[in-house]
Amino acid sequence: MSFHNKVIYQIYPKSFLDTTGTGIGDLRGVSQKLPYLADLGVDMVWLNPFYPSPQKDSGYDISDYKGIDPRFGTWADFDEMVSKGKSHGIEFMLDMVLNHVSIEHEWFQKALAGDKYYQDYFIIRDEPTDWQSKFGGNAWAPFGNTGKYYLHLYDVSQADLNWRNENVQRELIDVVNFWRNKGISGFRFDVINVIGKDEELKNNSQNEGKPEYTDKPIVHDYLQMLNAASFGKDGENSVTVGEMSSTTIENSVLYTQPERHELSMVFNFHHLKVDYEEGQKWTKVPFDFEKLKNLFHEWGEKMSEADGWNALFWNNHDQPRALNRFVDVENYRVKGATMLAASIHLSRGTPFIYMGEEIGMVDPDFASIEDYVDVEATNAYERLLQSGKTKAEAFDIVKAKARDNSRTPMQWDDSAQAGFTSGVPWLKLGSHRAINVRAEKNGEIFNFYKKLIRLRKTEKIISEGTYHAALIDSPEIYAFERSYGEQRLLVLNNFTDKAVSLELPSDYANGQVLISNYKDFDGTKLQAYQTVAILR
Repeated sequence: MSFHNKVIYQIYPKSFLDTTGTGIGDLRGVSQKLPYLADLGVDMVWLNPFYPSPQKDSGYDISDYKGIDPRFGTWADFDEMVSKGKSHGIEFMLDMVLNHVSIEHEWFQKALAGDKYYQDYFIIRDEPTDWQSKFGGNAWAPFGNTGKYYLHLYDVSQADLNWRNENVQRELIDVVNFWRNKGISGFRFDVINVIGKDEELKNNSQNEGKPEYTDKPIVHDYLQMLNAASFGKDGENSVTVGEMSSTTIENSVLYTQPERHELSMVFNFHHLKVDYEEGQKWTKVPFDFEKLKNLFHEWGEKMSEADGWNALFWNNHDQPRALNRFVDVENYRVKGATMLAASIHLSRGTPFIYMGEEIGMVDPDFASIEDYVDVEATNAYERLLQSGKTKAEAFDIVKAKARDNSRTPMQWDDSAQAGFTSGVPWLKLGSHRAINVRAEKNGEIFNFYKKLIRLRKTEKIISEGTYHAALIDSPEIYAFERSYGEQRLLVLNNFTDKAVSLELPSDYANGQVLISNYKDFDGTKLQAYQTVAILR
């Protein structure tokens, strides 16, 4: 498939580059840095929402699907960005938040005013279920003074849409087509596997506590309908990815098998929950490497066997920086960053790079809860205090897991505001004095990423090969094998800060080292956080 050899770069526009001095990044900032992205070698840029929004959930609470929030720029800025992107060989992917809208959206406002037509756009009930919001608390809120309740699986300001209503379906298809007509060929569908609510809603307690709204079979019907009526008309020029909440391999295969005409690929988050205690995010424990390896192998092999397709990533706007989670970042930031990169860029799927990852950005060293602005983090802090944690304990957990960790402004240079703005940044800066594009562009991490991207474009075994767990007898090494025709590629990744001995399979003894983050590899050991790929 045409997207198999592509690499996608994610930009959180609010934090990328501010050209106006407001302290908030904008579309002109994206345009200005397209030569930088072209040098890196990426094919597509995914932009988080820049639509009009009250910003209760960082733009995922959309009040107008077909507009541009003035804080991010104008239509002229958007058109220039798309045009300039094409001149650099870069297409754009936009976030489609089709599960919910802001309660300030005109549809909800009309519903609230008593319009029955628009009330059916939402999920409104006389009696709420026991569902909990993903952001904590009850998933139902009073619908005005009607005595009824509306569903919000996320923030109270985000009302879930009723996909069972054909008028809603038509509206949302129209949204996707609107942006297609603006020159957009990529779409990332936010929490798309929770859109399939049943007509009769049941308590989760009736389903052994499992969410009664995740991966319902009707979601596949909706996606096939959306595909046929919008992006599917663009054939291989279209690239789509579904963000899948708590999904399964079986469903992800169905979402992505080409003959089913649903999506190009899926995000799953299981591998980013291996540092959760008993499945709970707001905890702080070391990551479980054995669990991480097993998840990578299980998803890699089963998706490969069934011709499904994964989106591969370590970082995004909803996750703390991977370097802080999986690497001794104080002593091995550079080697750890390159090892993590190779472990997914050489795997089967489409790699995503989150802004700043390519220069080894790390979590900020914030001093207090007041430094965090994200609603999820502040809510979690209060819940942790209520559960009996001290302020220090609660803050320590938030500091490790907050989404704002990855949302700090992009670090372009070591000047006072990191080259991000001439004003006051909307969120405090991270470690820009030591880590920034100016310092890192000629360094090891950025150039290692460039090499990985080039390899995906030149080596079919990387872009098209199958995936198999490799039998390497070492608990510290994540090893997998790719195969394409007669070719084989063995990828070895040491996830520890110590040298690890290994016994290289005999058929790789005379293989070619395709890439490594160390100069030396003698076939008998891996250095701390070493990655090596051997082609035979």
